[in-house]
Amino acid sequence: QVQLVESGGGLVQAGGSLKLSCAASRRTFSGYTMAWFRQAPGKEREFVSATIDWNGGRTYYADSVKGRFTISRDNAKNTVYLQMNSLKPEDTAVYYCAGSPRSGSGYYSASWYDYWGQGTQVTVSS
Repeated sequence: QVQLVESGGGLVQAGGSLKLSCAASRRTFSGYTMAWFRQAPGKEREFVSATIDWNGGRTYYADSVKGRFTISRDNAKNTVYLQMNSLKPEDTAVYYCAGSPRSGSGYYSASWYDYWGQGTQVTVSS
């Protein structure tokens, strides 16, 4: 069993930045695909970003955040980060960290992931 705990959400003005963290309880974290999803009120959970390789060599982003968000991982700390810059009101959502022991092309699908954090609220004011 893997526990994921997110932190770093909050209220920020449009154009501002936030950095989310997700701490994992499992030592084999380095072999996991780790991702961030988000869910806005009344909308489905959507893919934001994923890192597949243990060294963070392969990263993927939703088109809506490409160039503004950066995912990274620190395997020594069992932690994955999401640096969010140039935030927009449409980025407002609950952000979830997710982990999967699988690697492959399914990283963008919520069903790919076995473990989820509790979520952290990000609110961007205009």
